[in-house]
Amino acid sequence: MVLGCIIVLLYELRVLVMGRREPERVARAAHARMRADWVRALAEKPGFEIVAVQTLRNSLMSATISASTAALCMMGAVSLAGTQLAAGLHTLRPSAMAPLDILGPALMVVLFSSFVCSALSMRYYNHAGFAMSMPAGSPERMALGPLATDYLTRAGYLYGWGLRTFLMVAPLVGGIVNPWLMPPASLGLVWVLWQFDRPGAVD
Repeated sequence: MVLGCIIVLLYELRVLVMGRREPERVARAAHARMRADWVRALAEKPGFEIVAVQTLRNSLMSATISASTAALCMMGAVSLAGTQLAAGLHTLRPSAMAPLDILGPALMVVLFSSFVCSALSMRYYNHAGFAMSMPAGSPERMALGPLATDYLTRAGYLYGWGLRTFLMVAPLVGGIVNPWLMPPASLGLVWVLWQFDRPGAVD
């Protein structure tokens, strides 16, 4: 169980260090740059406001689906494990704790974190939509350009973390079924996350 957590933490630390030293090798930096370029390009294209709003609406809907899924899974986790955890609160001693006593709450925390990240990204996408729907070239649009870029960057990062934390449910569920399943499930999670973290090639 501990080994599975260490595997995921070491991978996240590696991606964090790589993102600071070589941002071009991490997808989140490439995506943030792409969103900033998108805001600047549309600011100079009158008549494309509806395109901007529709694009942001699609992103908002994706975040909404992620938040709703995480909330539903969290309610299911509370229903399945909450009763047993509440019944065993009086025996919570380090020597007597079962894997479910640790992994059950961890599962709920991860799902709640996924919901919060996705919900916050919805907030930023919503506010960015107001800025991007203003007429291109207008003084108000130009003044709000940096704000829109910042909000889209935050929304993108939060949406990404919402998805990452939701994927982290897999090794926790594996550990609840059988603690020995958590290390291989964590390795599988790392492989999936690496596919997300690799930026696409740009010619």
